[in-house]
Order: sequence, then structure tokens, then C-alpha cells
Amino acid sequence: RKVRAMESKRILIFNVNWLGDVVFSTAVIRNIRYNFPDSFIACIVPGRCAQVLQGNPYLNEIILFDERATHRSIFSRLKFIGLLRQKRFDTVFLLHKSLSRAFMAWAAGIPERIGYDTKKRGFLLTRKIIPPTETGLHRAEYYLALLEKCGLKVKDRFADFTVSAQDTRTVDVFLVSHAIDKSRFLIGINPGGNWFPKRWQKEYFALLADQLIDEFGATVLITGSLQDNALAQDIQALMRKKAFSCCGVFDLKQFAALSMKLDLFITADSGPLHIAHAVHTKNIIALFGPTHPSLTGPYPPEGVIFLQKDVGCKIPCYIVDCPDNRCMKAITPEDVIERVRAIRG
Repeated sequence: RKVRAMESKRILIFNVNWLGDVVFSTAVIRNIRYNFPDSFIACIVPGRCAQVLQGNPYLNEIILFDERATHRSIFSRLKFIGLLRQKRFDTVFLLHKSLSRAFMAWAAGIPERIGYDTKKRGFLLTRKIIPPTETGLHRAEYYLALLEKCGLKVKDRFADFTVSAQDTRTVDVFLVSHAIDKSRFLIGINPGGNWFPKRWQKEYFALLADQLIDEFGATVLITGSLQDNALAQDIQALMRKKAFSCCGVFDLKQFAALSMKLDLFITADSGPLHIAHAVHTKNIIALFGPTHPSLTGPYPPEGVIFLQKDVGCKIPCYIVDCPDNRCMKAITPEDVIERVRAIRG
């Protein structure tokens, strides 16, 4: 049975938890809007990812759910279910594959509950979709397949990220206050990441930044959140030249506005990589180690230079406490510089 499109509904999307995955999900949101142009569409997302969806023209409402903090207790979850019940949604698309999300949708009395039949939650779904079995399927395609498998049309497959004029002004003020000339070769380097094995060595970033300044006369900005401050300071201390730290200065929207001004962004597999790609940063060099670009890289991959070395390990690898991180160490600053030379022609 196909989901009947083109009718006016109250639709809920229960989104995923990670920054990059929420960026991928924007293609799903847009395609649901194509199928239901006159419907009210809301999306549940954790607070730490909410900015990815703020200003999204295809959504009517963003609902925050955070199981780590605000909604940690059973009482707060019951209250949240009550809130969903009051909103009287007709349909929910469960991008998150957990049992608990399906239970909340059922307990909230949402009549049509569509999701992949995972985590033994099929009995809570009205539309049990068999997950794709193809190996090497990109995460964005995995989410879009949910729509296709229930009979909805997928018109396009790119990510959205909205930046306001105020976000752009905030970045401009920062650049002017630090006497950063936008006409010079402006490079962002992003040394952080949500788990350690995906990070490139800070010593490599320092060597790379010095060479970018020496060889290309570049201005180097170190990007990241407040928690990356110490890492940025370590890189600055290891350098001979001067790099500017933006860590903790910009939120996600302002970071996106900065990315739009960069001539080049160099980063490991991280949320900022996907944001920069979504706003069409001129050039991106992505350093991959334990993860694989075909699964979790920017999507679609056009416009990104990927650097990944075969060190004999099975990829993807999810050993968080990897003892040597050799897959990332195998990528050298010279490897990156060669790609920069090619970009500069």
C-alpha cells in the first residue's frame, strides 16, 4: 500500500541524532514537502542539531527532544509524548531506527507510523519497511529509500542549509576586527571531530598551516566549537606562523556563513564537513581514516577532494579506542599540499 501523497496532513519527522546525519536528512524533509505541498510538517531533532534545520523553508515547526538531558527521565518522556498527542499528527516518518522512538510515536496516538523494521519494533509500525540490504549504501540514500519504499516520489538528493544575512554580517565583523583580508587565499582548517579516531594529528595540522602560509601566502582560520579551543591553541603553539582561531566564536549558522567565504576548507570526517559542502564552499579537502566517504562522506560527493590511505584495516572501522590511529597518520601534510597545488593550478 502506497502512502497517499498530495493531501493535506499533519506530518511529523522523527530525526536522527548526529550533526552530519541531520544535514543528510534535509533531503528527506524537502522531498516530503514535494509530496505533501499543503501539509503541516514538523521535525523532532536534538537541541545540538537544531540549527541545521532553523530557517528550513520546507518545515513548519522544529520540536526539540534530547534524551541525554531534558528528556532523560521517564516523567519528562511521558510529558513529551503528551505534547505530541496534543499536536494531533496524522503521520510520522521515523528516520531514527530505535525502538523507543517508535514507542513514543505509538503512545502519542499517531495513526500512520512509517519506519524501517529494525530493533524489533515492527509491531509498533503501521508501515514496516524492510531496510535496504545493499552494502556501500550512503546514509543519505538509506534515509531517502524510506520514502521511495512507501511509494513517495524522490525528486532530488542534495542537502539544504539556510544562512541569514545576520549570520553573514557577524562573520564580516569578525574578519574586519582581525584585519583579515578576504581577497587573500582564505583557508579554514577543522581539527576537531566527534570521536578521536577520525581526527588528524594536531602536529600535522600545524605543519600544514605553516606551509600553506609560506607557499601560498594563505590566511589560515582554525574552526571548531568552544570545546576545540585547547586543540586550536595547541596547533597555534606548534606553528611558526600565525593562524586565527574561530573556535567557540561562531555557531553552526555563522560557521556556514564563514564557509561560504573560504577559498578552501580542510577537515576530517565531521559535521562541519557536511555543512561546508551543503553551502557549496569553493574547495573542500576531506581527510578520511576509519570511515568511508561512500557511506558517510558529503553527498552528493561532487566538489570534494577525498584523501584516504589503505593501511590494511577493514573500513569502516568503529574501534573508538584504536591504539595507533594509523589510518589517519598515513595521510601526510605533503599529501594535502599536493592537492592544494592542484587547486591553485
